[in-house]
Amino acid sequence: MVDLKELQKEVVRNKLEKGFNTSDIAQEFCRAYEELSEAFSKHNKNQPGVAEEFADVMIFILGMCESMGFDLEKELIRKIEINKKRKYKKEKSPEGKDIFIRIKTSEDP
Repeated sequence: MVDLKELQKEVVRNKLEKGFNTSDIAQEFCRAYEELSEAFSKHNKNQPGVAEEFADVMIFILGMCESMGFDLEKELIRKIEINKKRKYKKEKSPEGKDIFIRIKTSEDP
């Protein structure tokens, strides 16, 4: 299994070694968004390289998590458990597509 905490550290080590940004978090959010947009564009055009763009997104996210002091692995596990317990209702969008709406409960407001 991959150790995300170690990957977070490795991403920041590489950024520091190369002289890349490690302090302007707003810029890192924008760069992650840019990479996600590139993945979407390639997917839409049936072009190769979507997985590589996803990897770029994750590199930015891992780096931001390390810089901000977040343990992404811990947060992912916590959030997956929350999502397992959530209840949803299925409805139709105006275009006829299935959409899922979370049912808020006292345990999950």
